[in-house]
Amino acid sequence: MTKRALITGITGQDGAYLSRLLLERGYEVWGAVRRTASINNWRLVDLGIAGDVQFIEFDLLEFSNVQKVIEKTRPDEVYNLAAQSFVSASFELPIYTGHVDGMGVTLILEAIRQVSPGTRFYQASSSEMFGKAQAVPQRESTSFHPRSPYAVAKLYGHWITVNYRESYGLHTCSGILFNHESPLRGSDFVTRKITLGLARIKRGEASELRMGNLDAKRDWGFAGDYVEGMWRMVQQPEGDDYILATGEVHSVQQFIDRAAEALGIPLVWEGEGCDKIGIDRKTGNRLISIDPSLFRPAEVDISVGDASKAQSQLGWQRQMSFAQLVEEMATRDEQRLQDGSLRY
Repeated sequence: MTKRALITGITGQDGAYLSRLLLERGYEVWGAVRRTASINNWRLVDLGIAGDVQFIEFDLLEFSNVQKVIEKTRPDEVYNLAAQSFVSASFELPIYTGHVDGMGVTLILEAIRQVSPGTRFYQASSSEMFGKAQAVPQRESTSFHPRSPYAVAKLYGHWITVNYRESYGLHTCSGILFNHESPLRGSDFVTRKITLGLARIKRGEASELRMGNLDAKRDWGFAGDYVEGMWRMVQQPEGDDYILATGEVHSVQQFIDRAAEALGIPLVWEGEGCDKIGIDRKTGNRLISIDPSLFRPAEVDISVGDASKAQSQLGWQRQMSFAQLVEEMATRDEQRLQDGSLRY
């Protein structure tokens, strides 16, 4: 019997990769999308699967609508990937972020409980919940200390998912995913800002890239690897929570260095702190500068995860290395600029 999956946030990076994975496994895939004049499905188009997904209008903040969508689709599995996903924007939109990333999870869970209690549910939790890390690396047992409205809202979504599992016996799981990137990442995220910005500089379409905190350290993996872990969580006999991470840590500056190397840009650094600049070794032109306004009000200095539980219980392993990830993102952006296929 063909399984049916409902994915919220299907037009995002993770939604696109997850859709491809589920379609390859024979699923019927439904994408929950907000009511708009047109669906921004360029990622699904990029993966060649836009015509294989069925779309349904969905309002994450309207319970009657959420309930009707669950009734109509009767999914075997729901993957909640919808969110206000920009950490920096959450400081400007704290109430909206709380509604979408926190209360929105409750609306879906309650609709499942009332309409389709046999449906399995996946919640996209976040490593940002650890915030001011109480241990390095972070494990499922590490205490949370969120440092942004986004992280606080995600923490609510995480715990309400646990609560519905423990209170009502629903099959729910949370994937605490550390930073996962790809050529499908939105250009507002720092990794894609770097690769696209440097590609534009190389082509003479821009002269400088302005950055925030170069010393922030993150655990970066490939989104295509991480959606495999999501699916494996949902297939387990019982719901649980799992970290997906590489266990490696790299700074923003190291990400820039790798991207510049992949594009053949001879980047070197001069200065310290906010006066640090990245220059072209051959021409002496300034390519990277620091803009203090881009720093977060409360920074997460280091974020690195221990995925031992997912490796042992799910058999999950990341496949793409950090160097391969950055190279793929940078060269893909350069190609997009060359052939005019750039989308946001």
